[in-house]
Amino acid sequence: MRVQVKYNDEILIFESEEPKKITEILKNFEIPSSTVLAVYDETIVPHSSIISEDLMIELIVVSSGG
Repeated sequence: MRVQVKYNDEILIFESEEPKKITEILKNFEIPSSTVLAVYDETIVPHSSIISEDLMIELIVVSSGG
């Protein structure tokens, strides 16, 4: 499967032969899961969601420095 991840105006590509949780994909790109919301088809989805087919998810940054 091929997952396109839109993050900070970039498209990151993740490929795998096996289904993966969104948390595993975030770890691959070293993106802390506590800093983003995952959105698929205009719906926020849990990071525990398993992806098993080609698709695109968007990551919305929800944290800021302080």
